[in-house]
Amino acid sequence: MKQKKRYSGWFLAPTLVVFIGLFILPLIISLYFSLTVWSFTNVTFVGLENFKMFFKDKALSRSMINTFLYAFSTCAIKVVLGFFLAVYLTGNIRLKRTLRSMVFFPHLVSSVAVGITFAALMHPSRGLFNKVIIFFGGQGINWLGNPDIALFSVIGTDVWKGLGVATVIFISGIQAIDRIYYEAAEVDGARGIQLLRYITMPLCRPAMNSVIILALVTGMKTFDLIKAMTEGGPGTATEVIALSVYKQFAAGYYGLSTAGNVIMLVVIGLIAYPLQKFLISREE
Repeated sequence: MKQKKRYSGWFLAPTLVVFIGLFILPLIISLYFSLTVWSFTNVTFVGLENFKMFFKDKALSRSMINTFLYAFSTCAIKVVLGFFLAVYLTGNIRLKRTLRSMVFFPHLVSSVAVGITFAALMHPSRGLFNKVIIFFGGQGINWLGNPDIALFSVIGTDVWKGLGVATVIFISGIQAIDRIYYEAAEVDGARGIQLLRYITMPLCRPAMNSVIILALVTGMKTFDLIKAMTEGGPGTATEVIALSVYKQFAAGYYGLSTAGNVIMLVVIGLIAYPLQKFLISREE
């Protein structure tokens, strides 16, 4: 028994070394530097001043609100649309495999490429979207220049790109459901929406939980799509935490940007961990 236990410990050692070296140590170093004003030549300890400045600055606090709105909106839309799209793509339809490939394809494209493409499509005068609207007698929309709708335009683009992953996860969950449950329900007279509500949705809950956590965390740390489409504008209408951290670092405020990274880590942890525990408890 001792030999077996000793072997297991040594077997785990390489993983622990990698985990400590690539996660724990950088985390500790980041926590320290978030309490300092630092450059590549000197370090000055300032305590919690970076965190106070982060929350006092209107642009930085606005980025927090935008991040929550962005993350929860994209998560909710991906869960709802992904589920119903998966139900459709697991039904008896023609070209099922082709349609699944088409739905998943946007995920394979670079976020920067998607952002640049949609920014061009949403151009107020030369964009294809407005040309189509004007062709049918409507009035063009300033998709990315209007502070009231710019963030929602980016949210729509994010949903287009990320919907395929959610759909594929839901398809896997639906296909894993044993047909015997549907057959038993049909014998009892269940049809259509009743099968969806009482069989598909409850038994597909593990897949739904995975989509919720994945979409929410991805939305909380989004950066590249917004950087490519709006760079946080107009003004701070589409500014998110990750983009604010990038801008602070680019401006030379290294301590403040490090504090922003720590805040983002804490916020994601405080949301994702309790949510995951709650979702897992619902599966039992």
